[in-house]
Amino acid sequence: MKRQPTILLLLLVSMIHLQAQMNKIDFVEYDLANGMHVILHQDNSTPIVAVSIMYHVGSKNEQPDRTGFAHFFEHLLFEGSENIERGQFDKHINGSGGANNANTWYDRTYYYEILPSNQLALGLWLESERLLHAKVDIKGIETQREVVKEERRQRIDNQPYGSIVSEALKRAYTTHPYQWPVIGYMEHLNAAEEKDYVNFYDTYYVPENAVLSIAGDLDIAEAKKLVAQYFSTIPRGKTAIKRPTIVEPEMTAEIRDTIYDNIQLPAVVQTYRIPAQGTPDFYAVDLLTKLLAQGESSRLKKALVDEQQKALFVGNFPFALEDPGVALAFGIANMGVNPSDLEAAMDVEIAKVREELISEKEFQKLKNQTESDFIGTNAKVTGIAESLANYHMYYGDANLINTEIDRFLAVTREDIQRVAKKYFTPTNRVVLYYLPKTEQP
Repeated sequence: MKRQPTILLLLLVSMIHLQAQMNKIDFVEYDLANGMHVILHQDNSTPIVAVSIMYHVGSKNEQPDRTGFAHFFEHLLFEGSENIERGQFDKHINGSGGANNANTWYDRTYYYEILPSNQLALGLWLESERLLHAKVDIKGIETQREVVKEERRQRIDNQPYGSIVSEALKRAYTTHPYQWPVIGYMEHLNAAEEKDYVNFYDTYYVPENAVLSIAGDLDIAEAKKLVAQYFSTIPRGKTAIKRPTIVEPEMTAEIRDTIYDNIQLPAVVQTYRIPAQGTPDFYAVDLLTKLLAQGESSRLKKALVDEQQKALFVGNFPFALEDPGVALAFGIANMGVNPSDLEAAMDVEIAKVREELISEKEFQKLKNQTESDFIGTNAKVTGIAESLANYHMYYGDANLINTEIDRFLAVTREDIQRVAKKYFTPTNRVVLYYLPKTEQP
């Protein structure tokens, strides 16, 4: 009877691995004459299609006195265009039975629609309008300024612990543009003039800076015709696309600070500098953060929440960034627990990874989690469309959607210990104590 869980686990691992191998994602990719990269994935199992465009522009492309532009444009470009009345963009989508959204990150901005497959042309028309004819005028700018201000108030300023990421990164970076938050600073958006917004649009919203990724119930030949119809005549940009070349100096000493927030329970935030996504060490760091905080049996959860009851909640996640990023480890203290005691307990668990190899059992669990995450990401056409765009934009290889799992599975237990020794050290981190405002001197 004691051997049954092991047999079931092996069967489950085999099934997951078999599924990962069976679900090869086929796609067609090519460039238009204007530089736009196009990726098409055909899956006729359900009558829906995902139309997406990823622009290689994020908060790191902004100027230090004009932050928040990338995120601001995510909002502004739903205002309408020369051929779409203001406020009608969503109505076109909703009227066709579809849905749409967008998001901004440090390195890119992403727009997508999920539509009935017979509405593919609608999605392409809307995205072509966003690219070529968007309304970048003072009326839309003033409207969206207020929207972004309210978003910042809700998500950061008035949200307990909402400033953790921005406070951590502005100390982890001294020169690189990752130091400011994606949402930016409101004083910069207020100070910007209409010409600043127009220049940003003309520089980054150009076909050679975009990946058009379509996945779902489509016919490849017909999709190519529609893509050509809506995008091939859009001209290239006239302004050189600016890419930051700043290399952040290595950290040589721990940085510590205290933040007083509208909270009741203290928190400890440890921010470690890590390598860029796609580098060999990043895959090992990713597995290390899973080991520490993904799942109910993760080390931080088991030790700090369940056994020692020093934390109410714990987490550890890496920022997968184009340039060297960070991994955030954090814990919200239980009632009556001193933050220094919580920090010491966190340090103990991280030190264990530096000092000894993880067990084979834990290592196999990490592999299982990684394969499950990889499969889950690409289980829907929306995930496939985004993954294809990501892999092309960041790595120049869309086929990583089928093979990147091998890079994760190539990580060894020794690799995990090595990156723990290299990156998860006191001299390579920022430590923040979040304390209630009532305790502020």
